[in-house]
Amino acid sequence: MIDTIVLTLSKDMYYINKPDKFAPSARWLDADTGRSGSRAFITCKQNPTKDELLNGIYKPRLTLTNRFNHTERWEASLKIELSLPKLLYGNNFDELQDSDFESVSNKLQERLKEMGVHIFKQLLINAPVSAVHYSKNIPLTDGTTPYHYIKKIREANITQALDANQTDFRNDGHSFKWHCNSYEVAFYDKIKDLEVSKKSEKRAIEKDNAVQLGLFDALKKRSPFEVLRMEVRLNKRQKIIQTFKKLGIVSEVTFQSVFDSKKSQLVLSYYLVEIERQRSDLLDRTYNNPQALLADIIISNPKLGAKQALQVFGLKQAFDKIGMRELRIILSKFSNRSWYRLVKDIKQVKLAKKNDTFGVIRKHLLSFESLKLVNCQSAIKNIKGYTSV
Repeated sequence: MIDTIVLTLSKDMYYINKPDKFAPSARWLDADTGRSGSRAFITCKQNPTKDELLNGIYKPRLTLTNRFNHTERWEASLKIELSLPKLLYGNNFDELQDSDFESVSNKLQERLKEMGVHIFKQLLINAPVSAVHYSKNIPLTDGTTPYHYIKKIREANITQALDANQTDFRNDGHSFKWHCNSYEVAFYDKIKDLEVSKKSEKRAIEKDNAVQLGLFDALKKRSPFEVLRMEVRLNKRQKIIQTFKKLGIVSEVTFQSVFDSKKSQLVLSYYLVEIERQRSDLLDRTYNNPQALLADIIISNPKLGAKQALQVFGLKQAFDKIGMRELRIILSKFSNRSWYRLVKDIKQVKLAKKNDTFGVIRKHLLSFESLKLVNCQSAIKNIKGYTSV
């Protein structure tokens, strides 16, 4: 539903009574000018320690910044960044529900107080949001793996279609994300990411994984059970507003208003549809023989001439034998424009036999039921061949 959130509070929304908990100390906050000595700009941080996380104590990351605001006056703003499921459950596999908001906001208020930051409850729940990460865990119990879906997602023509300026395919193909100036979309193997973080937190997709490193230990001898995680990270307030408007969501951008399963469902589903739109039918078809492929191309696309039909036929063979990524490398001497024109042309080709490539993902986004590890354990035990530990 919702994972990470970033709240940005103005000076009149909070009070810090333990400034020395920040590094460097936030004692400058009490000065009349709001400056620290001769420095006009200062940033103080307070983050959870590794020992705290290993002991199951999860805290938000706090950043106190003193700088000029849009009115050219000094303003001390406090940024609060945290994973809400980790705050409430100690992990972000167990997904939140709308009814959890009261518990989450109460716990956040208490945890902030422990960190020396006081904020009234009403101000907290109406705090402006500067970033929100919507997410969904997709359990796979049919023998497929996250890698299977990540590979297919990577084949989509994402870079041009979604204004992505960077894609990242890492950890031996167990994660893929595309990054834009104001947002990211990521798919990764949830279980594999925890295994990677045990070796190196820097290589993992998520932050502060130490609090949940033992989450899947009980499932080491699991029967077919994998978890594909999808996240849409709207990293700027303006991007949240733009996305809501595009999806017909009329809403403020506050802590309470973005904590909404329906908004999460709409945002995640929108980006899945965009991925599907960028994939050619050619990528998801299998045929017993070349003759069946050629027949399907001709019958399903009566307006194609013989030359075009044979071009599509050859391209499909190249996709199957070489792979889309490798084919693009081989054709690298030609311009990007030529490649994208080729991709655009093949998207117009329709085939009779259609596979629902992302059916499992779509099913979970449509039902949008809150996933809990305890429920998955019960389901796993009912799978033939399951061996408990």
